[in-house]
Amino acid sequence: MFFADLAARIDAIDSVLCIGLDTDRSRVPDHLRGADLPRWDFNRRIIDATSEFAAAYKPNTAFYEDVDGWRALEETIAYADGKEVPVILDAKRGDVGHTARQYAALLDRADAITVSPYMGRDSLEPFLSREDKGVFVLCRTSNPGGEDLQDAELASGEAVYERVAALADRWNANGNVGLVVGATVPDELEGVRETVPDLPFLIPGVGAQGGNAEAAVTHGLVDGVGLVNASRSVIYAGEERGRDGDGADFEKAAREAAKRLSKRLNRYR
Repeated sequence: MFFADLAARIDAIDSVLCIGLDTDRSRVPDHLRGADLPRWDFNRRIIDATSEFAAAYKPNTAFYEDVDGWRALEETIAYADGKEVPVILDAKRGDVGHTARQYAALLDRADAITVSPYMGRDSLEPFLSREDKGVFVLCRTSNPGGEDLQDAELASGEAVYERVAALADRWNANGNVGLVVGATVPDELEGVRETVPDLPFLIPGVGAQGGNAEAAVTHGLVDGVGLVNASRSVIYAGEERGRDGDGADFEKAAREAAKRLSKRLNRYR
């Protein structure tokens, strides 16, 4: 079971930090661009530098949807697996019938996936039925436009995101469902936790988006299990601090950022 394995990983390294591998080809340091798979070479070095603090890695498939990208992603997943770090594919999939079954085949490669609930239960069934895999349902996302639909009030008086949380709780027959709830909406994060006291959360928005770390940890974990994600603020830490132009010390900067954020999150556990 994914969440049992995740709990063991969190206990082993004393960290709830999830590191997003949103590896943009244009931001790979110059000295790696001559490699056969520059994104894979970058990710390998990031994993080597940060695995001590990473409860999970979360590559976003949008950064790998080309021929070399899929190869880099497969190498990245295999390498993280060799380090015994779970991998969550940030794919946000959700469709019906044979299309959903094809999307769910991504779970042959990874330990968990993010999914969109917009098309309802049948669109997620191929994911939910994989009892050994984690399924994180988008609930209240961290982007500013999330409120356009997610905060809309239904005839029942509840917001759309509240209905999604309640439905996800019902869909959790196999104990493999979690929710994506952003740290940029701490009041709503707290409200979702009241609605679903037993579902672990994957919480984006603490890094570059400036979300609330204390709320993320306080409301995101269930029996110590849950993840707080940071992507750009970790993997591009050297670049964002104006370090040397060729990015030669990017691994060191990433390690420092991961260590610092992991310690910050642990203050609230």
